[in-house]
Amino acid sequence: MRLITLISLIILPLALSCQPQIMEEENNIQPAAWQTEAYLPLLEGKRVAAVVNHTSHIGGTHLVDSLLAMGVNLKTIFAPEHGFRGEAAAGEVVQNSTDTKTGLPIISLYGKNKKPLPGQLKDIDLVIFDIQDVGARFYTYISTMHYVMEACAEQGKQMLVLDRPNPNGYYVDGPVLNMEQQSFVGMHPIPVVHGLTVGELAQMINGEGWLEGGKQCDLQVIRALNYDHSDFYSLPIHPSPNLPNDQAINLYPSLCFFEGTVISLGRGTPFPFQVIGYPDAAFTEPVGVEVQVVDTFSFVPQEIPGVAMNPKHEGKTCYGLDLRDEERLSRFSLKYLMSFHKKAIDLGISNEEFFREDFFDLLAGTSQLREQLISGIDETVIRRSWTDDLNAYKSMRKKYLLYEDFE
Repeated sequence: MRLITLISLIILPLALSCQPQIMEEENNIQPAAWQTEAYLPLLEGKRVAAVVNHTSHIGGTHLVDSLLAMGVNLKTIFAPEHGFRGEAAAGEVVQNSTDTKTGLPIISLYGKNKKPLPGQLKDIDLVIFDIQDVGARFYTYISTMHYVMEACAEQGKQMLVLDRPNPNGYYVDGPVLNMEQQSFVGMHPIPVVHGLTVGELAQMINGEGWLEGGKQCDLQVIRALNYDHSDFYSLPIHPSPNLPNDQAINLYPSLCFFEGTVISLGRGTPFPFQVIGYPDAAFTEPVGVEVQVVDTFSFVPQEIPGVAMNPKHEGKTCYGLDLRDEERLSRFSLKYLMSFHKKAIDLGISNEEFFREDFFDLLAGTSQLREQLISGIDETVIRRSWTDDLNAYKSMRKKYLLYEDFE
């Protein structure tokens, strides 16, 4: 390990100098990947696989390149949705390949094979997971983490999570998933905004026995430094092609439900998850949303390779709301969804046309929300309906926190 440590002393400062924005200036937040002295000893003599993507950086250097430079015996790369370099569009199948820079095999965990197969872990002792999450239940990187934990538990492999701050980790809100709606966009009985880092969630998955058969993963988590759940963490690298900035990440938990409707979220534009629209000028004035509409706002979704394939309402002018300058939300909000649903019904669009029923329910984690919207129930009443489950989750969550909480 002396060679690894010596090289790390040379490589790491160079890497950190390449991209100073990685470090949060106000409180010096550092992701766990930076804490090489904490985890390099755990890799000595081990055959290692890494579940990583384009966010897996130490400063300006990818974790894979850093580990190889530090003498780690890295054998395999596992890639989640959007691929190893983050160049695949949402929902696009990621193919197995070879990394041209390192020559390492890249095995896709997005497509038919979402869980590492026994043969793929046969010659591996330890799996590293280092991917930036955004704190929403339906963001699929945490589903990938679940399946990797499950594979490690089944095959007797160690798993090391290098933790990263949660940009939406300063609150908990939304309906808790009913396990009847379990899917790859919602695998755990947690709320839409779960308020956990991936390391904390991994501990919860283990501790609550959520792996198949109640198996336990041989898990170790390396903490991020100088982070707590009251912090607002600005991501230095966009976590996926359609979450290009802090505003999109902040709005994502509240707007993602539109993916299960006829309404566009701006996929196929330069500002996805920051606009809402439909091909009817009447949607410029949604009902009950307290935003100032100065001019008619419109956008035209177009296919963008690697970002948006066959976007909703492609080539059509969509009218609606521009939220790029909206004040940052401090909780999950139903106001946009309720407003556009009411406008659609007022314009003669039926509920059957408005909702992609199956997918909407998977995103919501329950069929109750869709039924409540159809019934015209007030948001206060809707929120009250998930209070008991949400409070029970909040109590459970406290057992797994690694960082000071926001309350």
